[in-house]
Amino acid sequence: MEHQDRGDQGNGISNPLREDAHAHAHKKSVLSRLARIEGHVRAVKRMVEKDVSCPEVLIQIAAVRSALNAAGRLILEDHVRGCLIDAAQEGEFEAAFNDLKNSLDKFIG
Repeated sequence: MEHQDRGDQGNGISNPLREDAHAHAHKKSVLSRLARIEGHVRAVKRMVEKDVSCPEVLIQIAAVRSALNAAGRLILEDHVRGCLIDAAQEGEFEAAFNDLKNSLDKFIG
């Protein structure tokens, strides 16, 4: 798998472009979840602006984190079912597996 690294875009996250990118089965669902998460984050920000109690804000932050993890799991499922299988068929499994391992290390923490 060839990578063209555009570097980090000021956020510390590398943005590799893959020439072999393909549509993912859960793309619509992931985008929908991310839109809801975006709205939820805005609501949490408003809570802080309105001095809502810390425990209530923390509960909502936990909900956002959980929603992000769920979206991440869908992306991971798509990656394993599509990208890794494709890489294995093209003889590029080791490189794809190493990319996945590095991504999981960051995702899991």
